[in-house]
Amino acid sequence: MVTVECSGHQFHNIEAVLFDKDGTLANSEEFLRSLAQKRSRLIDAQVPGVQEPLLLAFGVDGDRLNPAGLMAVGNRQENETAAAAYIAETGKDWIESLEVARSAFVEADSYLLSKADYTPPFAGISNCLERLASAGLKLGILSADTTANIQAFVARYQFSEVFQLTLGSDRPDCKKPDPRFFQVACHQLGVRPQHALSIGDATSDLQMARQAKAAGFVGVRWGWSQPVRLTGADSLIDQPEQLQVSA
Repeated sequence: MVTVECSGHQFHNIEAVLFDKDGTLANSEEFLRSLAQKRSRLIDAQVPGVQEPLLLAFGVDGDRLNPAGLMAVGNRQENETAAAAYIAETGKDWIESLEVARSAFVEADSYLLSKADYTPPFAGISNCLERLASAGLKLGILSADTTANIQAFVARYQFSEVFQLTLGSDRPDCKKPDPRFFQVACHQLGVRPQHALSIGDATSDLQMARQAKAAGFVGVRWGWSQPVRLTGADSLIDQPEQLQVSA
């Protein structure tokens, strides 16, 4: 067990660190904004008049993305369901609305190709992960993204030897902020939640960690052009270099 230090706060007896991906490890704002715009345009082509309301629902405001908005923290199913709800408001049947949203999402994916290629790690992340792994900590990723996208990110940026665990929100049993998501991850890593530290950029990460009785929650503020609000975090950091370890 080691002590993790950040911004004047110490977390003792830590065995594992579980990271969020988008906005924490990966610089995803531009990609997610482009994806939201493409999805909205494709849906508007079939259901005229819904593009602007959809963009607002997704959390897109001009060239900025709300770090607490649907695109930033919601999983794919939640985004599809929200889009379908706006389509249904035009008078379309619910099943038809779901199909319009689903087909638009699939088509948007074909335009933007591999997400991993467009969402590189933030500066300092590689060194941070190496520092934590070298201290003997087990590392994992818990994300609202799909497991396939997480694994593609890990492979693309050569983190396969660093992370022992990758879990996405396509799990059938739980997702953020359900504490079971964190607990399942800890079980798979062979550690107890009270010896695992959660690091993320969203209230859903904070709530999950709190309810799972994690060792603590560290909020990161480097991921978005808009300020991240994480009231209640045990510690807030502005750069990966602030995450340090000691025996």
